[in-house]
Amino acid sequence: MPLKQYSVLKGRPIAMRFGTGQSPHYQVHIVADNTDFRIAVNVQSADGSEVEYLVRSHFVHPITDQLSALPEGLHPQPPKPGSMALDFIRGNLMQPQEMVPLPLSAPGPDNDLNDKLNQFVQRALSNESAMVYAFGDTWGPETKADNYFGFRPGRGIHDIHMNQGNPSGQFSGDNGPWQDGGLVFEFPDQKLWTAVFLKFQTQAWHTDDKTGNPIDLGGGKPPKPTDPTTPPTGESPDGLVRIVAALVNAVKTPEREVVTLLNTADRDIDLTGWMLADKQKNKMVLSGTIAAGGTLAVVVQKPMELSNKGGIISLLDENGIKIHGVAYTKAQAKTPGLTIPF
Repeated sequence: MPLKQYSVLKGRPIAMRFGTGQSPHYQVHIVADNTDFRIAVNVQSADGSEVEYLVRSHFVHPITDQLSALPEGLHPQPPKPGSMALDFIRGNLMQPQEMVPLPLSAPGPDNDLNDKLNQFVQRALSNESAMVYAFGDTWGPETKADNYFGFRPGRGIHDIHMNQGNPSGQFSGDNGPWQDGGLVFEFPDQKLWTAVFLKFQTQAWHTDDKTGNPIDLGGGKPPKPTDPTTPPTGESPDGLVRIVAALVNAVKTPEREVVTLLNTADRDIDLTGWMLADKQKNKMVLSGTIAAGGTLAVVVQKPMELSNKGGIISLLDENGIKIHGVAYTKAQAKTPGLTIPF
């Protein structure tokens, strides 16, 4: 079964504790509309392997417009596109090669997960206008006081990490699309958004659209994210062809929206059966060939549409596997005639 109570929590941080012990979690005490919550963030996997992380110091994504309009509190989210649910893969939050493994604790400053999380939490603690948004599964209210901060009733949100791609075993029942966890920080005074995303090394990147279970791309087992310096292959195709630009808000009416692709491979790529998809997962089928090292300007056709209010663009191969994806905001699309680079 997917997560039972997938939600986003918006509130102010007032205290924290480092993750230690047998099941280490970085703990944050949040107050949202005069109600206490605890955020519990895994900083080590159950099998002892390192957690992979990505910090977006300047987080640019259309979801931020939706988040800023939310009142404080806990908000259940349906696991589907168009909601405020996160999906690392389908929501184009990152490229898999950007995820970096990091230990729970290591000597020196800013070189383990406790340090990475703490620098943003401490910044939010010292800024009275800052807001924290936690995505994950909720618990409580309990009949007892919180185990870490003592407020009553105990309640909070956990599974603040990728919640799909788990192999068969203890956590495979948590798999599902559009229910990934994450921490997003809003600093209104600086007009800045920052995000921290976590996954476990055992979690596969490519997953089934309906179940969130790992997909085998032909290598005998689900592929893991590759080193950024490793060229894409058939078993790890991420970034083989990339979306490098989009004209979203055209000057002329009716609008002529254009997506520009770049072939990073050392060979021509046949795009027959490949697809582009918008934020509502409306798709248009591609055809033709893109030369090695070449670009191709694709004119967007219905039912696919690029919204001027922000959106995502995904590139899928003939088997429906996501090869690349990007996101853009309403602010980026506001000026007619300008092409957005990615």
